[in-house]
Amino acid sequence: MSSFIKTIAFNNPRKLISNVFIRTFTKAELPQFETLAVSVPKKHVYHVELNRPKKSNSFTRTMWQEINNCFTTLSLIPECRVIVLSGQGKHFCGGIELQSLVQLAAEADELEDVARKARYHYNFIKYAQETITSLEDCVKPVIAVTHNACIGAGVNLITAADMRYCTEDCWFSVREVDVGLAPDVGTLQRFPKVVGNASVARELCFTGRNFDAKEAKEIGLVSEVFPDKDTALTKVLEIAENIASKSPVAVQTTKINLVYSQSRPNKDGLEHVRLLNSVMNQGEDLTKAAIAQATKSPIPEFDNV
Repeated sequence: MSSFIKTIAFNNPRKLISNVFIRTFTKAELPQFETLAVSVPKKHVYHVELNRPKKSNSFTRTMWQEINNCFTTLSLIPECRVIVLSGQGKHFCGGIELQSLVQLAAEADELEDVARKARYHYNFIKYAQETITSLEDCVKPVIAVTHNACIGAGVNLITAADMRYCTEDCWFSVREVDVGLAPDVGTLQRFPKVVGNASVARELCFTGRNFDAKEAKEIGLVSEVFPDKDTALTKVLEIAENIASKSPVAVQTTKINLVYSQSRPNKDGLEHVRLLNSVMNQGEDLTKAAIAQATKSPIPEFDNV
């Protein structure tokens, strides 16, 4: 192995060395999913669809597991630079499948000791939280496109995305209070920050009332409302393609710092990006992009990262 590495080091460009190590240490492959459909409609753009259309894409235990697996894996696939998230069928997401909640409660009730029942619930909630957070932890930008119903867990899911768009027929509900529980997998933490209005966020979380696409745009939950799902996906894929054409080092470092900074003082966020860029700015992407800007040349091709 050492002679092989020496041969590469002395007879090939530095880029080849980099590519060898990238393939070695970031190799990841997506498995086949039962509740998700994954495609690559444009270069470096992956499309993840919730795929339980007959059940309104409601969350089951399998879906919790597969979403976590999917976004964790896509974060490691160098060819993936942007992810578009949508739902197949009539609705984007009908929330958590009630049968799953009943089954969870029944399994916990089989335990006699209250402390052990509590630990059982705690572990599942943590598991579900980590699934939603996998969108935030993924270093690739995640763009959510919702249509028709986006309820409960669906709201949790999209608030962990980086950008959100919807159709005119879309409606939303933080529905958990209506099934007797507090939202516990991310809405209470992310929704108020996304909309930037604590009063509106608390009203929607306390009442569980429906709100439509127009209101979602007004409060800042979504960036834009499109006439229908096909139009929304076409436009959002164009946005994703544009982002994917840019330096993946710059885009991913930007996301990492945005996520880090959103719950910390500005001083901490500034120090964080200072440390990141003191390393990342030494790469070739900065030089490539700067030359293209200075010479008014087309966007250069950037290597995967």
